[in-house]
Amino acid sequence: MDTITLTGLTVFGRHGVFAHERENGQDFIIDLRLHLSLADAAASDDVADTVHYGELAEHVAAVVGGEPVDLIETLAQRIADVVLDDDRVGQVEVTVHKPHAPIPLTFTDVSVTIRRSRNGAA
Repeated sequence: MDTITLTGLTVFGRHGVFAHERENGQDFIIDLRLHLSLADAAASDDVADTVHYGELAEHVAAVVGGEPVDLIETLAQRIADVVLDDDRVGQVEVTVHKPHAPIPLTFTDVSVTIRRSRNGAA
């Protein structure tokens, strides 16, 4: 399998357990690693034969900026579902970073990473 990687996609969302997270919102940072064959795209040199990463970013941003959820685990799953809607993707790894999580201590980042595949295996 080949890989397409998209890192650091920053999108404003209103996810979180606390009311103030839903009200004020915050930036979430998304990293994606898609596993698929890129042989057809390499041979044809045609964007139609691969995952268009600009369109992919827009679809993911719509999920992050869309309906709020309590947990970034749920958000990661929703993103994985969108990515796997493309039949060419065999497996995806999604990391959702929440660098402004409501933790009353100094920290750099909180993130959740999930791996999902077309056959349902993690």
